[in-house]
Amino acid sequence: MNPEISEYNNAQSTEDQLICNVLAKQIDLHLTEAENKIWHAHPVWFLEGNPIVGYSKQKKGIRLMFWSGKSFDEDKLNVLGGKFQDASIFYNSVDEIDTNDLKNWLQKAKEIQWDYKNIVKRKGILERLK
Repeated sequence: MNPEISEYNNAQSTEDQLICNVLAKQIDLHLTEAENKIWHAHPVWFLEGNPIVGYSKQKKGIRLMFWSGKSFDEDKLNVLGGKFQDASIFYNSVDEIDTNDLKNWLQKAKEIQWDYKNIVKRKGILERLK
């Protein structure tokens, strides 16, 4: 695991550490070709420079966010806002993580991508890559 991501995870409460560690391990397992780093203060995985998935500590729990998740058409992923294509799920216990769902969402994250990497260049307009 990326040392910066380990450090982020270790800075969380005990239960949140468990959640973050499971998420990081599952994401690393299923997105082996992705680079990962701390981006905007939380762990994010990228494919070809495009953000794909990340998580962060929020009031409602650990938020797992897929940048193109709105297009996954998954009931368990909440679509927040309407301008972009992101969708999320919150976890408050490691027992809430369904690794089969997570595996499926990560597969969709590879197959369905919107071009966030060039959003500034396109003045806030998103285009579908895959």
